Amino acid sequence: MKLKEIREITGGRIIGDSNPEIKGVSGISESKVGDITYFSNKKLLKELIASPASAVLLKEEITDLNKPQIVVDNPLFCFAGLLEHFYVKPPVSMGIMEGSFVADDAETGEDVTIYPSAFVSEGATIGRGTTLYPNVFVGRNSRIGKECILHPGVVILEDVEIGDEVIIHAGSVMGSDGFGYVFEAGKHVKIPQVGGLIIEDDVEIGSNVTIDRGTTGNTVIGSGTRIDNLVQIAHNVRIGKNCIIIAQVGIAGSSDIGDYVTLAGQVGVADHTIIESGSIFGAKSGITGQYKKGIYFGTPFALPHKQFMKSQSLFNRLPEINKKLNDLQEKVDSILKDKAEVRDD
Repeated sequence: MKLKEIREITGGRIIGDSNPEIKGVSGISESKVGDITYFSNKKLLKELIASPASAVLLKEEITDLNKPQIVVDNPLFCFAGLLEHFYVKPPVSMGIMEGSFVADDAETGEDVTIYPSAFVSEGATIGRGTTLYPNVFVGRNSRIGKECILHPGVVILEDVEIGDEVIIHAGSVMGSDGFGYVFEAGKHVKIPQVGGLIIEDDVEIGSNVTIDRGTTGNTVIGSGTRIDNLVQIAHNVRIGKNCIIIAQVGIAGSSDIGDYVTLAGQVGVADHTIIESGSIFGAKSGITGQYKKGIYFGTPFALPHKQFMKSQSLFNRLPEINKKLNDLQEKVDSILKDKAEVRDD
């Protein structure tokens, strides 16, 4: 399409020629003639100038740039929209395909696609336009909303509620038993896990994620939340809206996480932890107790960012401080020895 057509899609302002033909969308480093790219990091200015891209999305005009520019409020957001426009094909309903199994009393909406080897149990509901890829299992009485995508090997166990426009990537398990046991008579006795799991609208869940059902009551994942690969969320956890949960995070049972919380990679959350909305925790942070809104780092216990940086600075100087203490100790010992010799004389 012409660049001026892209301007209409993005709502931006063109600087330079509006007629170049745009054939693709790419990042700066892999761009080629005919591509539109985006610019949001000043460190990449030299790379942008040298790139063969035919146009660029950016927030502020760059003078003397030898390519047309579209000025927009959020270049990355517009870039994502163009990627979808150029490369993401609209889904085409394939219906219930031969080789799949759908129970007689299961309900399926219009325009669903159920691939071979998918299994939909009795009492389940599959909403309009939803796609179940091969080897997806949907348990008894589970409800999946409209326009959802369940990639190969996803397991939805019984009594799980999934909202609209939810994406779950390959190999994830929703609604497995929580890790609940009581020690009695020399062994660990299983506590029945009879609660449910509610995943609200517009949630995306990565590959090989496990989210447990509640012991009683429900585990809840709030709308708009994004969960990366290899995350474990335990029974009765409540995660708010629009959270970001990055790879290898583990969240223990009955924790309550507010809205717009970010947990970076390998964060560990102890049971019954409470996190206020808007908080950010750096990678590998250890979280236990209650946290007011803020930025935190550190393991085994996360600290406020400024406190963590001060502590880290001292930690890095420990060898130097230790040497000074040893030198000081030697001087004190020498002085005490000299005084003792004087008294003996």
